[in-house]
Amino acid sequence: MRERGTNGTTRRHAVPASGIGEAAVRTFAAGGAAVMLADVDEVGTLRVLDDLRREGARASSLRVDTRVRGDLDAVVERAVAEFGSLDILTNIAGVGSYGSIEDADEAEVDRAFAINFKGPLFGCQAALRVMRPQRSGSIVNVSATAINVPAKGVGIYAATKAAVAMLTQTLAVEAGPSGVRVNTIAPGFTVTSFVGGHLRDAAGNRDPAQFAEYLEQMRVSSPLGVLGEAMDQAYLLLYLASDASRFVTGQIFRANGGQSITW
Repeated sequence: MRERGTNGTTRRHAVPASGIGEAAVRTFAAGGAAVMLADVDEVGTLRVLDDLRREGARASSLRVDTRVRGDLDAVVERAVAEFGSLDILTNIAGVGSYGSIEDADEAEVDRAFAINFKGPLFGCQAALRVMRPQRSGSIVNVSATAINVPAKGVGIYAATKAAVAMLTQTLAVEAGPSGVRVNTIAPGFTVTSFVGGHLRDAAGNRDPAQFAEYLEQMRVSSPLGVLGEAMDQAYLLLYLASDASRFVTGQIFRANGGQSITW
């Protein structure tokens, strides 16, 4: 995808198309970026793509399954073919995993690691094949505040996100000499369709009153007394993608309203 940086240069960027990803792609496009949307949700992706094109953005999309290395290779190849290069990659796609570690079955563990860890790994590998030769680029992965403090019921999820954090820092060391920066954001509680998965029943439904109570618990857990929104994370992604962060790599940024300092 292509993004206007703080120095007036243009950039190309690939990003998912829902939740934090949707907020990010709209923010990047508004700043002048050419964007490649990559998501498993083809209907949602096309909705966002149509909006962006109506607003005059240069945008394209490709359906991907982040568990498949070839799909991540294809999205990078498509971005380069359409926009000339790839300057920014954000690996945002993720899935929750709820329940005790003791009770986690093999299929659930494999699914969580395939989406939450292998996806970013494959995305980074594909992007680096382009960014190393051009000797520039910014990769931003998404971890989670859950990596900071052990919590019951999210152990597998937290483990996948901790793996992403270490992947990020190791790649920052390996790719730095080629001019490629690699960082991660670790969002705190952010209101998207992703949240509250542990409150859903087998049919996928949740009690509105119970969910409202859960949101209130999350709100008061922040010293700021506010709930995080997708745009809060999108602005952080924009900073890490821009030249304003040219001296920043291998870092974990926690936009969580101060939640992690109160746990």
